[in-house]
Amino acid sequence: MRTWIKSPLAVFGAAHREAGGGVVVEGARIAELVAPGASPRAPAERVFDASAHVLLPGLINTHHHFYQTLTRALPAALDKPLFAWLHSLYPVWANLDDEMIDLATRLAAAELLLSGCTTSADHHYLYTAASQRALDVQAGAIKDAGIRATLTRGSMSLGREQGGLPPQSTVQDEDAILADCARVIDAHHDASRGAMLQVALAPCSPFSVSMQLMRDTAELAREKKARLHTHLAETEDETRFCREKFGVRPLEYLEQAGWLDGNNGKSGGDVWLAHGVHFDAGEIARLGAAGAGICHCPSSNMLLGSGQCPALDLERAGCPLGLGVDGSASNDCSNMMAEVRQAFLLQRLRYGAGEVSHLDALRWATAGSAACLGRDDIGRLARDCQADFALFNLDAERFSGAADPLAALVLCGADRADYVMVAGEWKVERGEIPGLDLPQLRARHGTAAARLRAA
Repeated sequence: MRTWIKSPLAVFGAAHREAGGGVVVEGARIAELVAPGASPRAPAERVFDASAHVLLPGLINTHHHFYQTLTRALPAALDKPLFAWLHSLYPVWANLDDEMIDLATRLAAAELLLSGCTTSADHHYLYTAASQRALDVQAGAIKDAGIRATLTRGSMSLGREQGGLPPQSTVQDEDAILADCARVIDAHHDASRGAMLQVALAPCSPFSVSMQLMRDTAELAREKKARLHTHLAETEDETRFCREKFGVRPLEYLEQAGWLDGNNGKSGGDVWLAHGVHFDAGEIARLGAAGAGICHCPSSNMLLGSGQCPALDLERAGCPLGLGVDGSASNDCSNMMAEVRQAFLLQRLRYGAGEVSHLDALRWATAGSAACLGRDDIGRLARDCQADFALFNLDAERFSGAADPLAALVLCGADRADYVMVAGEWKVERGEIPGLDLPQLRARHGTAAARLRAA
């Protein structure tokens, strides 16, 4: 069945001139772009009047920790930089179980969909005694939610007894980690175009895994043709840790582990990194040459006082630049549209009003984020791309008087989509998720959060 999303108020992306009359969806893909004032070349059985809506490619979140929705605004973790913040939260997270992870994933997916996000990466690296198959739990919840996802099998093996940051109760044996990484790729990773669920491998950080695990994980990911992800260069504390323990800066550590060998014919641009705040000019050039993607997490970086990602420098050097909401314990929400505005404002503060526009921020959240995930079938309004859309109306008080609809979304602070389509199916209608009892989910999630705090 063909659906014509007709005559949107405004369209974002390179196709704005070709798609001024809307887009035609056939199955899960975009079948046609309709020029302003024109009609589809072939009849559409369904017509959606988008004349009151701004049409965006679905937003793409390239870094999250779904489980952290259970520990938002936790008093013990307030007003602390990253390492102290982690020390406060690790003992709480050590008590996660499968039910908590399931509910956290479902709630995060709902939040993201309602904010216009159609694809999300999640970095889950905590495997506790009560949750040894967390990624499998997440995969089930994600499929039920209907959001597109890249789930990363994270890992921590370097506990405090080995000179790392995490407590011993949160780390795993490295052989067990690698075996499970191979298992979840085989079980859940879909490398095909239009995939709804993909798996990447993601050792947590230089301060929570060994160099050997970093090397072995890269080899396994490339053998399985999966992508690689980790936190890197988030804080000055991380730089000091790497210098003291390894004698190098974080990027040199990553290079020694073979992660940036991608442009040597072995794999090719298969790494994306979360944060990327503290890179010098030479490091930015090396990252660009390797085609490494960077996920900018503005809210998290501001909340923890970590610094400002040099987004334009990285992008100009050749790095795909995407956006991420990061964990809901350092944001503290999962609203991708709100993150677009934060990126816009923070990067203007860094580069000036004439260097960063609302269009840059929207590009980072769509095509830029898609490139970080190694995908060209999402993040764009183009024929044969996936039919993933976010439609926003401008009928709230904050938009009254706005002359430019696209600019209004970012400058006036849009935060909730009116309609969201994923793979040709409506997942949000009139600002609600059909078939989801959201009050019941919130109640169950809140109960799980209280149980986690009390454990």
